[in-house]
Amino acid sequence: MNITDLLANISAILCDPDLENHTIFCRNHSEHFKDLDQTVRILLYSLIFLLSVLGNTLVIIVLIRNKRMRTVTNIFLLSLAISDLMLCFFCMPFTLIPNLLEDFIFGSTVCKITSYFMGVSVSVSTFSLVAISLERYGAICKPLQSRVWQTKSHALKVIAATWCLSFTIMTPYPIYSKLKPLYNSTANMCRIDWPSNVIEQTWYIFQLLILFLIPGIVMTIAYGLISLELYRGIKFDVSQRKSSRERKSSTSSKYEDGDGCYLQKGKKKKKMPLQQLSAKSSSTKIERPRSNCSTANLTAKKLVIRMLIVIVILFFICWTPVFSVNTWRAFDAELAKLLLTGAPISFIHLLSYTSACVNPIIYCFMYKRFRKGFLVTFTCCTKQKLPVVRAEIAEEEEEGKTTGATLSRYSYMHMNAPAPP
Repeated sequence: MNITDLLANISAILCDPDLENHTIFCRNHSEHFKDLDQTVRILLYSLIFLLSVLGNTLVIIVLIRNKRMRTVTNIFLLSLAISDLMLCFFCMPFTLIPNLLEDFIFGSTVCKITSYFMGVSVSVSTFSLVAISLERYGAICKPLQSRVWQTKSHALKVIAATWCLSFTIMTPYPIYSKLKPLYNSTANMCRIDWPSNVIEQTWYIFQLLILFLIPGIVMTIAYGLISLELYRGIKFDVSQRKSSRERKSSTSSKYEDGDGCYLQKGKKKKKMPLQQLSAKSSSTKIERPRSNCSTANLTAKKLVIRMLIVIVILFFICWTPVFSVNTWRAFDAELAKLLLTGAPISFIHLLSYTSACVNPIIYCFMYKRFRKGFLVTFTCCTKQKLPVVRAEIAEEEEEGKTTGATLSRYSYMHMNAPAPP
């Protein structure tokens, strides 16, 4: 029984069946709730679909057209964006429309294809998130050891293995998916007809483990260790700043110990030729000291920690309901069908599809460097700012900062280094 039927039953109880006017009121009331439910579902699905397609398409365009953005992490982001687009095109329309019409009108072949690509897209998205978490763990926590395997060619091999594994493990979907008639109706729905209950239960437990529990645990541990390492880096930067201020104060007090009656004569600076002065200024500009204790660096690390926490929380929020429901269906199909038919299961699926919408926001658009890469890619809107943006991206690339969309293998290496004398 879904929400619409429940509200209709409540309205029927409150109405007097012996009075014709009340009966007409109850019927109109039930139709009103049904229309409202369908309208809300259509609006939410359309909004999530448009945001997901727009966000992931922009990610793909920026990463392909901008050569400076083709790093190890961004290669995984490209695979994630492609799988999220598959999730949009093969899941959302073929979930919403049959639920609204209460009939799968696309045929048996489309049923098998959509079921297959639904599973593949979910699998690739999950494995890509795990690969990104492990890559970032190696980049930040093990920067020297990860140099051996953190290359673009290795990333491409991992992505190829991810897609091949996903296509392989999801083969039961096209094999067992078929159109099944609804009870006392000529309509059909695309369902998986398992040979036995034991196989069905084993499959959904297997899915729960490899696509939810194990990836969630791996990401939680990886991002937890990353947050701990960044927190240590913050403490290190704060202590360095504090010791630097103490050295400055002690140096200034050393020259202020006089009695104040005599004026200490400073050394006269030697004049430099103009050519030497310009050469010195240019060399100073190139070899300027890089302060690891800057406020911007500390703020960037804190933002990274918050972002990692948000990633883990949203992963569990988006995927816990759908995997729980699938497991519930395998062990108690009748009760699950009674309580989750219609609007409830539709909104649970919508919550899982929301991950395709939030992934580009979390992994890409929250980063300053990706936003700059977006401006460089779409030059028609920012022709005046283009040289400045390109210079900033090149400068960040040269300094190896992590203000952008990637956490490379050289990121935060100063945290593991000993304090300067």
